Amino acid sequence: MSRLGELIEQLCPEGVRTVPLCEVAHYAKSRIDASEVNEDTYVGVENLLQNKQGKTVAGSVPTSGSVIAFGCGDILIGNIRPYLKKIWLADCDGGTNGDVLTVQIDDPQTLVPQFLYYVLSSDQFFTYDVQNSKGAKMPRGSKEAVMKYPVPIPPLEVQREIVRLLDNFTELTAELTAELTAELTARKKQYEFYRDMLLSFDVHGEGTSNVIWRTLAEIAEIGTGSSNTNEASENGAYPFFVRSQEPLWKDTYEYDETAIITAGDGVGVGKVFHYVEGKYALHQRAYRIHIKALDVIPRYYFHYMRNSFLPYIQKNMFQGSVSSIRRPMLNAFPVPIPPIAIQERLVTVLDNFEAICSDLNIGLPAEIEARQKQYEYYRDTLLTFAATGPTILTDRQTDRQTDRQTDRQTDRA
Repeated sequence: MSRLGELIEQLCPEGVRTVPLCEVAHYAKSRIDASEVNEDTYVGVENLLQNKQGKTVAGSVPTSGSVIAFGCGDILIGNIRPYLKKIWLADCDGGTNGDVLTVQIDDPQTLVPQFLYYVLSSDQFFTYDVQNSKGAKMPRGSKEAVMKYPVPIPPLEVQREIVRLLDNFTELTAELTAELTAELTARKKQYEFYRDMLLSFDVHGEGTSNVIWRTLAEIAEIGTGSSNTNEASENGAYPFFVRSQEPLWKDTYEYDETAIITAGDGVGVGKVFHYVEGKYALHQRAYRIHIKALDVIPRYYFHYMRNSFLPYIQKNMFQGSVSSIRRPMLNAFPVPIPPIAIQERLVTVLDNFEAICSDLNIGLPAEIEARQKQYEYYRDTLLTFAATGPTILTDRQTDRQTDRQTDRQTDRA
């Protein structure tokens, strides 16, 4: 039997009592002068991080008056837009304001701060908080409802063991998430390095005597669409390319061809690209580039444009209230044309790289999400106490969860 199982069997075999939060905690009322806080010790809704990620330094700190005092071990909850799940277990003394709920434990011999933090950082709590909030554009949680939230009160020894298990699992999950994120970043950089290397051509022709340089206007037909965004249809039959990475849909199409699509203005200038084969609709401020030259493979040009167009356009684009591309800029864009055989090999290599990166972009974030859900399941299970007895993971489940995390880290070492 696990240590937690032994403690529960010994100290609370029939279950534990559940009480409203107000019976074991209260909101902070003491105040301190604003001069006593700084960017590290002042906490407002603005510097509480979403999704239970703690806090960052304050962007602004009050310079006069007083603020609500909090101490190490208090729990701070953002009370504006509770669906953002802002919560922090204080590790220092400091000050806050009325938009942050500061929960202080009445008796440290009844509740361990870390245990109460795990209870109040559960998705069940935030769902409850959201359901009891009021307001449309800027909903605010109900201070009264929060104090009525049911909190299990197992013996202190049980609380401490649950905290130990969850702290350990939290650390393992954080380490794995960091490793997966680093791996995804490394693979992207690796792809970009090889893409840049493969598509680097000397514009003066040195060392690339078999490469011909032409302007884009010489090898392609360039045009814009005639559709507006309000013409999109959720159930449309044809992709409708606008000025963002995600296409919309439309009931009718304008073109039936192979083309490269790029944004004509806005934040997507030089960054948004689509490769399309077949029927599609196009926004009036998006450009289509239809390759006409027989010695240029459209897919090769697509890869080259994604690699080289942004630096070119940043030097030449019109800088008004909204950054935009003018047709002459597109017409003059220089394009290297290697022999068809070389283009084909480049397309094969870069398509393979792109497929690998696409798989990673889907697989690794999904794995990170799965690990987070695994942690939340583990946490919620440990914090759930039935009326007739506690519901906990069996020894085998507990060992399996920990072993799975450890094995994964060992594999990556």
